Amino acid sequence: MTMDQLMRSVKSENSLPVEEKKEVIKHLFADFAIDPRLLKNILSKGYEAPTPIQDQSIPHLLAGKDVIGLANTGTGKTAAFLVPLINKILADRKQNAIIMAPTRELAVQIEKEFHDFTKGMGLSSLLCIGGTSMGFQIRKARMPYHILIGTPGRIIDLGKRGLISMSRFQNVVLDEADRMVDMGFINDIKLIFSKLVNKKQTMFFTATLKREVEGLVHQFLVDPVKVSVKMRDTAANVEQKVVKVVDMKKKMEVLEDLLRDAAFERVLIFGRTKFGVEKISRTLKDKGFRVDSIHGDKSQSYRLKALNSFKGGIVKILVATDVAARGLDIDNVSHVINYDLPASYEDYIHRIGRTGRAQKKGVALSLVSAF
Repeated sequence: MTMDQLMRSVKSENSLPVEEKKEVIKHLFADFAIDPRLLKNILSKGYEAPTPIQDQSIPHLLAGKDVIGLANTGTGKTAAFLVPLINKILADRKQNAIIMAPTRELAVQIEKEFHDFTKGMGLSSLLCIGGTSMGFQIRKARMPYHILIGTPGRIIDLGKRGLISMSRFQNVVLDEADRMVDMGFINDIKLIFSKLVNKKQTMFFTATLKREVEGLVHQFLVDPVKVSVKMRDTAANVEQKVVKVVDMKKKMEVLEDLLRDAAFERVLIFGRTKFGVEKISRTLKDKGFRVDSIHGDKSQSYRLKALNSFKGGIVKILVATDVAARGLDIDNVSHVINYDLPASYEDYIHRIGRTGRAQKKGVALSLVSAF
């Protein structure tokens, strides 16, 4: 992404003006025809009214329809498919579901929400992701479970070992479908779909409906309902700014000055490469900042530990590659900083979507050359 492209995306040094489309919420969770035990767990999490994507998707999914859900990041897409899936399994314990996600972190997050919603119900899950013990997942795969959650590559690995029979799943979810296409998973997705049973309920959730995703829709969904609550590219409560750096050799000094401002309470910094992210993290740590980093070369256990430290306030700053740009639900990120510009405008949108969540204000800064 060039500076000119970013400057067109971010008007001067002020937030990008947007025209907000108000979505009218027609239901409360109590209005949905769902199992009382599920409703109790939903309400115990403090959820009373659904988000727009939940409000519009859940009735169609409860009715057994295939659904394409289009919504911006951070709008509650996970609950939009988990609530009807859990309700379906509670009504018929022979029902099973497979949920595919593009990253390990998103898969872990989905499983956590599944466990929150199913407390006391006796429902179980199988998490299939790379970077964790294959032996543990093999043992878990041999035990009964209702929902399989994972990344396509690891799901295929376990399938080739004869540990997962795709024919057992009557329900399938593709979460962040556009991101999975970007990451090169399209052939893996087609392979998994080809082994699923013919009669199934299918759900695609995505921020953008790319040509490749549309191809998957036409190939695998039957008379789908399209639900779109994508109101804007960027959240109205994210203030976007460009920080002009006169001497790029002093870029790190500019970053340090920003981070010493007390307003920078919880900061997510994006770098382009794994090496660059490590260098930023080490430099900031040497300067006395409470910082950690995540990228593809880190083990899954380390990545989860770093994320939990960031969420829990043990570290104030998390430096990451675009592995953290989507799907991660981290509360109260005050600032996102693009130390390196993203490869595309779409990646930029997803990066800055990590702040300004749950109606709170956030700031997104991009460090660019002044020349």
